[in-house]
Amino acid sequence: MASNLRGKSILALDDFAPAEIQFLLDLAKDLKAAKRGGFEEPKLHGKNIALIFEKDSTRTRSGFEVAAHDQGAHVTYMGPSGSHIGQSETVKDTARVLGRMFDAIEFRGFAQSDVVTLGKYAGVPVYNGLTEDSHPTQILADFMTMREHTHKHLSDIRFAFMGDGRNNMAKSLAVGAAKMGMALSIGAPSSLHPGDNFIEHLATISQTTGAKVIFETNPRKAVADADFIYTDVWL
Repeated sequence: MASNLRGKSILALDDFAPAEIQFLLDLAKDLKAAKRGGFEEPKLHGKNIALIFEKDSTRTRSGFEVAAHDQGAHVTYMGPSGSHIGQSETVKDTARVLGRMFDAIEFRGFAQSDVVTLGKYAGVPVYNGLTEDSHPTQILADFMTMREHTHKHLSDIRFAFMGDGRNNMAKSLAVGAAKMGMALSIGAPSSLHPGDNFIEHLATISQTTGAKVIFETNPRKAVADADFIYTDVWL
C-alpha cells in the first residue's frame, strides 16, 4: 500500500509508522535501480534545497547533493561558518526565512531541538542529516544496504551493533529495528547502555511489531548468529 508522505519532514524514525519506513525503502530501491538503468525521471525540476551543515561530512553532503541533482533540484550548501543560525539569529527565525526561499531543508548539526524547531517553523520539509540524538536518514540507508545483501525480509534479519549503546547511531538503529520487527543485539558495557525510559520505549514498540532489541555485555553473545555486524567508530 502506497503511503502519502508529501510535505513530511524526516526528523526521527519515531515519527514514522513501519509501513511508511517500508515505503521509503522501496522508493529508494526503485530510484537507485532507475539511475543505474539510465531511466531515472527527475521529479524536482525547479526545486531548491538548503543544506545546513553545522558539522562537516563527506558522505552526508555528497549523498544529499548527488540525490538532489539527480532529481533535478538545485542545492545551496551552508557550512559551519556559512550561516548565522543559532548565533546572531535564532533557529526559529532562520526557519521562517529559509522556508520562504527553499522547498526543503537538510540539517546536520548538534541539537535535536534545532532540527525540530526548523521542522516546526520552516513550512517546508526538513530532513535530519544527523544530530546528537538521532540519525534517521543514515538508518534508512543502512536498512536499504541490508536488503541488498540478503534475501531475507527485514523482520527476519538479525544484526548486532558493537559500541556505545547511548549514542545517536545505536539509539536510531534500535528504534528502526523495533519499528521494522527486526532482531538487534547491542554489545556494550552496562555503563554504556541507554536509560530505562528509552529501553521501555523500545519494548513498547516491539510489542506491536515482534521485534527483539536487547543490550548485551558479552561481545561474543552480541554477535552470535548475526546476519550483519555494525561497529562504532574506532577512534
